[in-house]
Amino acid sequence: MDTESTYSGYSYYSSHSKKSHRQGERNRERHKSPRNKDGRGSEKSVTIQAPTGEPLLANDSTRTEEVQDDNWGETTTAITGTSEHSISQEDIARISKDMEDSVGLDCKRYLGLTVASVLGLLVFLTPIAFILLPPILWRDELEPCGTICEGLFISVAFKLLILLIGTWALFFRKQRADVPRVFVFRALLLVLIFLFVVSYWLFYGVRILDSRDRNYQGIVQYAVSLVDALLFIHYLAIVLLELRQLQPMFTLQVVRSTDGESRFYSLGHLSIQRAALVVLENYYKDFTIYNPNLLTASKFRAAKHMAGLKVYNVDGPSNNATGQSRAMIAAAARRRDSSHNELYYEEAEHERRVKKRRARLVVAVEEAFIHIQRLQAEEQQKAPGEVMDPREAAQAIFPSMARALQKYLRATRQQHYHSMESILRHLAFCITNSMTPKAFLERYLSAGPTLQYDKERWLSTQWKLVSDEAVTNGLRDGIVFVLKCLDFSLVVNVKKIPFIVLSEEFIDPKSHKFVLRLQSETSV
Repeated sequence: MDTESTYSGYSYYSSHSKKSHRQGERNRERHKSPRNKDGRGSEKSVTIQAPTGEPLLANDSTRTEEVQDDNWGETTTAITGTSEHSISQEDIARISKDMEDSVGLDCKRYLGLTVASVLGLLVFLTPIAFILLPPILWRDELEPCGTICEGLFISVAFKLLILLIGTWALFFRKQRADVPRVFVFRALLLVLIFLFVVSYWLFYGVRILDSRDRNYQGIVQYAVSLVDALLFIHYLAIVLLELRQLQPMFTLQVVRSTDGESRFYSLGHLSIQRAALVVLENYYKDFTIYNPNLLTASKFRAAKHMAGLKVYNVDGPSNNATGQSRAMIAAAARRRDSSHNELYYEEAEHERRVKKRRARLVVAVEEAFIHIQRLQAEEQQKAPGEVMDPREAAQAIFPSMARALQKYLRATRQQHYHSMESILRHLAFCITNSMTPKAFLERYLSAGPTLQYDKERWLSTQWKLVSDEAVTNGLRDGIVFVLKCLDFSLVVNVKKIPFIVLSEEFIDPKSHKFVLRLQSETSV
């Protein structure tokens, strides 16, 4: 009996354990089914690899950004390391275009520099040759010059030194850009100098070398006159190249084609290509950096509304069907006009999310800077070998603010402009110069000019000048030219500054007399 009860209890336990085991397997399979359905887990754990020198976050689509809630990153694991650099199709196109254009630009640049150098060498050697050739060829036939010639030698030496310094300061400066056409005034000056020197050589060869003139004092004075004329030409170059353009004559309105951001600049008498160069130099420091991700939301919204517009022809090809189709199109247009409500709520939600993440970022950065100040006070009492440099301090406090900074950059769509390496460099710079948390955050809370970011983050380095007139022509009222790059364009509208008539009106100081008028009191 005991054996049977034991056996029956064992059978009941075995059957119950098998049933429980099968039920557990079914439960596990049921839990695994949503996981294995698309090959991913249902947890919100995300692993981000942020190597040095790469953007802090990968470029995500707009829909991914909208789906993420404010608690994104609570279970995120950040892994730092080293990986290979990636490159996009736009970068490949830009690099190939740069390689194609670099050969011709380098040839043109070095050709102009070579011509100017050869002509400058000819100009400086010509007066010296005028003085040295007669003593070398017919020394015995020359008349003695004495003290007068020695004084002229000193004068020529100092004038050549002044001319050398002035020429180096005016002409031999580092080229800022490559322009499509030559600079007209510079080319005219080079031609004038060449003709001037050639005419002096012709006169010298006919009147002095052929006749073997024995008046050495006259020959030296002839060389001095050449140096004086070269100094006057240098003065003319300063007037044409530098002083002529100082007085403002035109106002240029520069508008970026993508977002409509505009600036105004005042310029003097310049050619179109030089005005375009001035506009581009000011663009990199005045305009905020171009962010194409900010235009993604509007494009996605427009595409969604266009996809939702459908027209059906129910009655077949007839006149009545045409009228019904027009009525349906009008109804769809009225329905589409109500999309401003959707835009309003989307922008309000986006602003709320940005403000919330900004507050979290400000608090995280302030707490991190408080820690680094406490570490500085403690480290001064430790051994010199344990003191951290600014780079190590930045790496120590960066993880405490990395998550908040990631989320804020994603919300404002700035993640592709800030790499982890650039953030660490900026943080170390702020720590070195004892800057406040607000000074550190200023770069990330508001978009800055293009020069603020690394050169590899710039989207525009090569430009095309499009103009209806020759680019060597001067500016005038009503001219419009366009500066195009790979991603956007700058439309420049030229307006002449109006002529202002200012008159004077004299007011005698003694005429400032006033009378106090009192009203009579009313009876009660």
